[in-house]
Amino acid sequence: MSEFVLQGTPYAPTRRIDYARELNQEQLDVVVNGDGACLVLAGAGSGKTRTLTYRVAALLERGVDPASILLLTFTNKAAKEMLSRVGQLVGTDAGRIWGGTFHSVANRILRAFAEHVGHTSRFSILDQEDAGDLFKAVMKEMQIDPKARRFPSASVVQDIVSFARNTQTELLDVVRLKYPHFEPFLEEIGEIARQYQARKKAGNVMDFDDLLTNLVILLDDPVVGGSIADRFQFVLVDEYQDTNALQARIVRGFAAAHKNVLVVGDDAQSIYAFRGADVQNILAFPKQWPGAKILKLLTNYRSTPEILELANESLQHNAHQFKKELQAVCDHGEKPKYVPCASASQEVQFVAEQILQLREQGVGLHAIAVLFRSSSHSQALEFELMKRDIPYEYRGGQKFFERAHIKDVVSCLRIAQNPRDEVAWLRVLGLQQGIGAATASTLVAEIRRQLERVSAAGETRVFTQVLLQDYAVPGRARTGFEEFVRMARTMDEAGSPSEMIRAVAGSTYQDYLEREYPNWRDRLEDLEQLALFAETYTELEPFLADISLYDEIVAGRDRGTTSADRERMVLSTIHQAKGLEWDTVFVIHVAEGSFPSKRALGEGESGMEEERRLFYVAVTRARRRLFLSYPMTMGYDALLFNQPSTFIDEVSPRLFERIEVREAGWGGRGRSGGATAAKRDDWSWDSDGDGWSEPTIDYGISGKPGLPGRGSGTKTAWKSDAGSATKRIPGSFLSNIEDLGNHP
Repeated sequence: MSEFVLQGTPYAPTRRIDYARELNQEQLDVVVNGDGACLVLAGAGSGKTRTLTYRVAALLERGVDPASILLLTFTNKAAKEMLSRVGQLVGTDAGRIWGGTFHSVANRILRAFAEHVGHTSRFSILDQEDAGDLFKAVMKEMQIDPKARRFPSASVVQDIVSFARNTQTELLDVVRLKYPHFEPFLEEIGEIARQYQARKKAGNVMDFDDLLTNLVILLDDPVVGGSIADRFQFVLVDEYQDTNALQARIVRGFAAAHKNVLVVGDDAQSIYAFRGADVQNILAFPKQWPGAKILKLLTNYRSTPEILELANESLQHNAHQFKKELQAVCDHGEKPKYVPCASASQEVQFVAEQILQLREQGVGLHAIAVLFRSSSHSQALEFELMKRDIPYEYRGGQKFFERAHIKDVVSCLRIAQNPRDEVAWLRVLGLQQGIGAATASTLVAEIRRQLERVSAAGETRVFTQVLLQDYAVPGRARTGFEEFVRMARTMDEAGSPSEMIRAVAGSTYQDYLEREYPNWRDRLEDLEQLALFAETYTELEPFLADISLYDEIVAGRDRGTTSADRERMVLSTIHQAKGLEWDTVFVIHVAEGSFPSKRALGEGESGMEEERRLFYVAVTRARRRLFLSYPMTMGYDALLFNQPSTFIDEVSPRLFERIEVREAGWGGRGRSGGATAAKRDDWSWDSDGDGWSEPTIDYGISGKPGLPGRGSGTKTAWKSDAGSATKRIPGSFLSNIEDLGNHP
């Protein structure tokens, strides 16, 4: 008998790469000198993906077994693209390389060692929705009903437990940090977590967090962990600044045997602390790996020198960082534009008209993006773009008026405007404590009967009279219904749409948001932005009509076009924009209290440093043109003025070209058709138009209101009263916007 030995797919490279020709010197140093422990600080636009790809290719050229190379990324798409490119470079299949996300690699390893963590190899994986359903099942079994008392919802409990596991933090510390109002329920939350774990173990299932925590258990085992670490001769990690405590432990475990660990990241782009990412992982890498080499990729192939100069100078104000300065390859271009605007409506008008002007000059909409610190800042701009028929794609969540909490509050206003609106009644009542779908339907039927009786009696204020009636409410739902009636009466007495919105936001609806959503603070901020927008309306009917019209127009566009039919500009949160780039970038609401956020201002140095890193990320998304704008005033009945962001104040004015925005027709300046922008060599803001008949704010030479201290970034500058000049308020935002500086 003879034998035949299968050789498998050959993995020896068939091509040789001229690395010196393909890479710059910084990139070449990483590829050639990346053995041992190595920290690669890769600045924005410096070609880190290219460098990682060529590093893997160089290892294959050296004869390293592909199966002994581990490449960890934050998306499977990134890993596949890098490995595909490696195969093209060296002319061989790179499929035997271990490449993927932390979770996908953990899954592969746990299939082989599942019994060591109390599972079988046939375990199932719960996605986020499945995990949430199991939390609900556990809470139901424990007879915990968040709607029956002020207990956090299953999604909030899930967030607390997940954050604690990923950051290696005690539940008590997480609750105190993120949800202090739920500390009285800590013991029950802990029991929910324990039963949740037991149910998963019994069902032979793991959630995403289990994949990582169980992998850590394996790596910590002297025998199993040693065999896993011995397998991987070279460990490479992308976006290391985004790792959490659990992932950092995993990296150390994988590299424990051969100690060839190369991590690539940029501490200046660590912006996901709210998800559990810890910038200390990258800052402390040299201490955790004594003798580690620190290599830097600082040659930027994306942005003009003027944009990078702003980014570099801003980042110098962070104390906890690796010092570095990006160097531009691109030719010189325009200075970043600094654009103080009289109001939020003028700001979005300026952005929209600039976009139209750029499009006329041949700049494609796909090459333009508007970025913002919070999704709540997009609302007014979405209206403006819709009015001007500028198509856009929204990234980082739902469009403003499609968000659940916005629809909740709008439904409250709808029943005040039209008490016969059954759909709105069902939504509003369903939010109340102890009221389910069946009870809500019964109550709506009773409300309808009361409406008929009140209308027949000739009452004019129908909604008010309906609230005064007695209703047969089941005992379990009584508290929730009574709280709704109190809120509805306050809303009904408020008068203006903006006051009505604030009445809802300040009611027990806030308790509902805190119970239901991990990001409840962001949702409250959305509601305040909705109230600010509503201040341009005196009547409820046109306000609701405009919102409905917005929804219908957007829906019609979505039905009538495909992505291939029209190019679209991008609206995005800055967090969602990381890793992307555009020729032209607008960053709006760059005002103290908005960017940096009020929350960051209250978190001390660590919060401010992360916000500054977020500003750095926003600035470095731009290739050729960058606009930074903010509204100097907000509000209507109470006129508040904003201070420019710390991130504007702390850098040299010479880095900007300041744009003064004026309305067409002011003092003979400008041209018909809207706002015009005038370049200024000084830093003043003045108004020399005629016809200004209201109290005004005096701005100093710096272009800011002359107030001592920064505080939250806003202060009341004008408040309406009986003796003040009457403001002209437009009846409809979509048909007639009158900005702060327009002639009356």
